[in-house]
Amino acid sequence: MKNLFSYEGKRVLISGAGSGMGEATARIVQSLGGEVVTLDIKKPPIDDVTFLEVDLRDASAIEAAVTEVVKGGPIDALFNSAGLPGHSFPKVDVMLVNFVGLRHLTETCIPHMKSGSAIASVSSAAGVGFLAMQESLKPLMAISDHAEAKAWVEEKAQDPDFEPYTFSKMCSIFYTLSRGTTLTPETGIRINCISPGPTDTPMMPHFVEQTSQDFMDSFPKPIGRNSTAEEQGWVLAFLNSPAASYVNGENVFTDGGFAGGLWTGSVDVSALIPPAK
Repeated sequence: MKNLFSYEGKRVLISGAGSGMGEATARIVQSLGGEVVTLDIKKPPIDDVTFLEVDLRDASAIEAAVTEVVKGGPIDALFNSAGLPGHSFPKVDVMLVNFVGLRHLTETCIPHMKSGSAIASVSSAAGVGFLAMQESLKPLMAISDHAEAKAWVEEKAQDPDFEPYTFSKMCSIFYTLSRGTTLTPETGIRINCISPGPTDTPMMPHFVEQTSQDFMDSFPKPIGRNSTAEEQGWVLAFLNSPAASYVNGENVFTDGGFAGGLWTGSVDVSALIPPAK
């Protein structure tokens, strides 16, 4: 029987492979036979991968990196794993890395991907409310130019109540679901994302700082613990493999049951309100 999870003979591009879910995904895909190229500001601690230093806030850097990558051939799978937490970085930077840069990298790669290729991005359970917020998301969705999108974000960031992490993750989910209805019919390329809950990665201390350790410990986790980066990486690897050939335009909640509990009223919503800092 054919191994549908194999990445043998495939060229794979992964952003954010310097640590966390991106690093875990790179190791998994490499173990499945894939040729891995990574984009990040930090070199991944992995042997036998190609590394290109790229700042995802910079459109020209993204374009130059993709030009370099495709010199070796087309891209068979793209994993968008780079991200910034909301509290520790400027609002504009969070939006540029988590969504505007993610989208620009994706759209820049698409012309260099063949039918049967696939894209998988890391969003977050923080974006669970994206449907209720879709009218707020649509103005940015309608701006395809990176510079114009950056200008929109810079204006939005002037609002003291603007929360860039949650907004960026809502954007990435909305973009994925919407793009699945246009990209796949046009090109045969699938696109999906995952929405992890609390995951033990180097970003976790930033979330603890933003809320508190007690808040993170009490966050509803029906499975009883935080995820590991590897557990998220395996889902990403599945989504971009032939085993998921009929999965498209989907947001997979890899949160241990949190979203299901939220939608059915079986988790305590009060636990979602972080303490005042």
